[in-house]
Formats: sequence, structure tokens, C-alpha cells
Amino acid sequence: MTLDRPPGVSTRTVHDVAGLAAVADYFSEVWQTPRSAPPYPAEVLHSLVHAGGAVHGAYDGTRLAGASVAVFGPQGDVYSLVAAADRGLGYTVKQAQRAWALGLGARTMRWTFDPLVGRNARFNLAKLGATGTEYLVDFYGPMSDGVNDGDESDRLTVTWELAAPTRSYETTDRDTAPGTHTAPDGATLARRDPAGRHIWCRVPEDVVRLRAADPELALRWRYAVREVFTEAFAQGFTATGMSRDGWYTLSREATA
Repeated sequence: MTLDRPPGVSTRTVHDVAGLAAVADYFSEVWQTPRSAPPYPAEVLHSLVHAGGAVHGAYDGTRLAGASVAVFGPQGDVYSLVAAADRGLGYTVKQAQRAWALGLGARTMRWTFDPLVGRNARFNLAKLGATGTEYLVDFYGPMSDGVNDGDESDRLTVTWELAAPTRSYETTDRDTAPGTHTAPDGATLARRDPAGRHIWCRVPEDVVRLRAADPELALRWRYAVREVFTEAFAQGFTATGMSRDGWYTLSREATA
């Protein structure tokens, strides 16, 4: 399989001690933790590789510019524990994971991400064509890294059908749908179409910056979006899209 990657960028699985240590350091930089306390220590990465998982690195020349970690789940699908990359290389990293998983017979990949981070939602749902299939409330409990500290760790599970063509899901009737919830900034947070097929929910423009500047306001956004998502998922909706202006599309099949 030919991977779509920028010129000068290569990907490979990482097995050696020095390479895994570099990946651990990279994750420390991304999540703003001391190198002495990385989110994924090198010895843990080594054990995951030994157990049959994979650590992938993306290299811009010789410089590590992205990495991911994946393991196999109980049903033969792949679970991506973590993925991070320099700007413009996220797709390269995920395609490397995809090629590895397909080569070993997997058909789906799952992972979680913070649903308030709109750019990640757009990448996962619109770029890759994955679907948000589960909303997890405070999944990790308190987190003390430099990105998540002070917030609750809600996560959205996405499921990626690895052999399916990329799905493009766009709706055009959001602005005419009635509002159902109000956001912490006083504007409309969520809308629902009268037929009950779609819900749209807005997230803040940059929750990481908001969390650093006003943690209390960021937490109010967390609770507001949580309410919309938990209600929607209980009614059979899944997350199928994210617009460039920060609105999720939640969808469900028509009922008789």
C-alpha cells in the first residue's frame, strides 16, 4: 500500500530502545510534562511492542515529527492508545497505523479524544471519516499534564472502518433548526431538526487556550457539551461530522 505523505517524510515502526525513548520524549513535549514523567514511558512502549502492538514514528528527514501507539483489542480490532504529530503530519501517522492494522487483518480501529477540541474532531470525523460512537464522562479522572490540568477528562470514542472509503458528511439545514441549549457564552449551543435525524452542537474555538486563560469557563463548556452529547447518544445518535466553524453533526437513522 502506498502511503500519502509529504516530501521528505518517512514512517516506520519503532522497536529499538533509543527510538522508543525518543518517542517517549516527544509525547512529553506534546503533553507538556517533564521528560522524567512522560505520559508513555519508554519501558511501557517497549512492553507494548513486545506484546504485539506497534509504535509508529513519522520522521521529517531524521527528526521525529510524529508518533502513535496501537494494540489489538479482544475482537481483533485495533485500539490506538495515543497519536500526535507536528502540523500537517497527523494524516501520515494515522495512515501508517491503518496500513499496519490492515496488514494484520484488522478491519476497524478505535481511539478516544477530547470532544471539546474542535480541530481534532474535524480531523477524525471529516478528514479520516471515522464515527463518534461512545461518549465517556471523565474517562481518565483528574489529569495533571500541561494540556488537561484543571478540567474533567470526558472523551469521545471514534470507530474507523479501515477498508471503507472516506465518508464526507455535510448538512445544510443547521441554521434553520430550532435551538435547544444555550452555551456558556450566551449564544446557541445546540440545534435539532424537527424530523429528529440530526443534532448540531457547538464547541469553543480553542478550548486549550480557554482552559489556560479561564479554567472555570472551560469547565462550564465541558458540562454544557456533555449534557447535549449524553442525551443524544442515549437516543441513538452518533457523531458523524464537524464543520470548519466548530459545529458537530450528530445523526441517527429515521425511526418508523
